[in-house]
Formats: sequence, C-alpha cells, structure tokens
Amino acid sequence: MKNKMKQVNKEISDAQKASWNKFSQGWKQWDAKIMDFLKPTGDLMIDLLALKNSDHALDIAGGTGEPGLTIGSRVKEGKVVIADLSEGMLDIARENAAKRGIGNAEFVVCDVCELPFSDNSFDAISCRFGYMFFPDMLLATKEMFRVLKPGGRMVAAVWDSPEKNFWVTAIAGVINSIMQIAPPAPEAPGMFRCASPGLMEGLFQQVGLINTREDAVNSKLNCGTAEDYWTMMTEISAPFVAALDKADDALRRNIKDRVVTIVKSRYNEGTVAIDGNSLVIYGEK
Repeated sequence: MKNKMKQVNKEISDAQKASWNKFSQGWKQWDAKIMDFLKPTGDLMIDLLALKNSDHALDIAGGTGEPGLTIGSRVKEGKVVIADLSEGMLDIARENAAKRGIGNAEFVVCDVCELPFSDNSFDAISCRFGYMFFPDMLLATKEMFRVLKPGGRMVAAVWDSPEKNFWVTAIAGVINSIMQIAPPAPEAPGMFRCASPGLMEGLFQQVGLINTREDAVNSKLNCGTAEDYWTMMTEISAPFVAALDKADDALRRNIKDRVVTIVKSRYNEGTVAIDGNSLVIYGEK
C-alpha cells in the first residue's frame, strides 16, 4: 500500500512538472503583473520570517524566483536555495536573479516530498502557493520540518476560499458550468484545497511546529482589460488550458465571451483589478 501511494504521488509530481515546464514561458510573459499581485502575500511572509543577515533560507515551489530572490537580498551574508519541480520555471528565476544582481541564490530542481538536504540545514523556509498542489501535504510538511534548524521559522501561503478569489472563479465558473466539469475531490491537488480555516495551521502543529499563526491577506490582480484577463489566465493556468483544449472553436469562443462579459460587468469603469485573498501560515521549530 505504501509503495502504491508513493507511485501515485510520483505520477502526480511528474504530471505537474511537465505542466509547469510547458507553461513557464507564459509565466515569463506575465511575470511582472503576477509578482505585483502576489507581493502583499510575500511581504507578510518575509516579515514573519524575521530574517537575519547571515541566515540560510529555503524557498519551496519558488517558481520564477519570488519570494526567494527578495529573501536573498535580505540575507546578504547568507544564502537562499530556491527549489522547484520545474527546470523551466527555475531558468526564469536564474534570469531574474542575474537582472537584480542577486548572487547568493542557488537553484535546485527537486520534489518537496524528497528534499535533497541534510537535517537541520536552514534557518528559514518559505513556500508561497505550492502547498495546494503537493501530492502529500503531510509528508511535504514533515520534510520541511526535517531540514529546518531548531529555532528556525517556516511560513507558507495558500489561497483562501473561492468566493474570495474572483480572479480564479471568473473563468473557472464558466468553464466548469459550460463543460460540466466536476470539481476535484477535497483532498486532491487544487487551488482551494487548503482554504479551510485552521487546516494549514493544524498541519504545522501536527509535525511539531510551535507558536503558529494564520493571517489573511488581500491583493489585487491588475489585468488591464477583461480581454487581457482572459489571455493571461489561458496562458499561465494549466487546468484551464487543459479544459479548453477539449473544446471546439465555437465552444471556446462562447466560453471566452461569457468570461469577458462577467468580468466587464463587475469592472464596468475600465481597468480590471480583481480581488484575491490568501492565507499566510507561520510556525517555529
């Protein structure tokens, strides 16, 4: 049974790795807008970590580099390891590090459920919007706890409930309704898998983290226009692209028209700045 679960987890990880590699160029194109959207969440995470100049930090699911690169700029006598499943995403992170002159960042392709680091290696660990997609969240948390030093700090961010994240539901609701796509099982990887109040804090406590807390953060995705919103979401979001690939041209146009109409109806004065809400969870070893 254990080997079967391990195989299932590996299959999920492999599929996610392929997906993130495929969409890494879409993320590169929209990176500035997305990073601006995610910045309030990253700022709180970094504040909670109370970084010291000499800290060794680990950023899990680091993607195109944030918040890991900002952490690197705060630990100038230390270092940050930015880890991700996707080599394609880390290639962009490397480019971003070079542009910003951040030379104390290392980049490691790995699976969070099998971290290639020794016990008690890091003073601080961050994970922004990766948890929802981990095949085994408890195992991932145990691994992060293992590589965290005693007295170290750990912080994660996940998406809050669907009703607080119109930036996702504006397109997801239409696709799911028209194409009659069933929602994922509550325990399956997905955007809102970690939204239940206290779920993440309980997970932190289960592995032994103390002084835990959970905070809500609001931010806005400044898309420009409703058409820009559609283009961005269909270039960076693997689940939406996978669903739309099954639609013929007429159905796809119908979905797009409905999404654009819904977004325009809420933001009828022009600029689309869509609300997003996240939860930031903190603990200490």
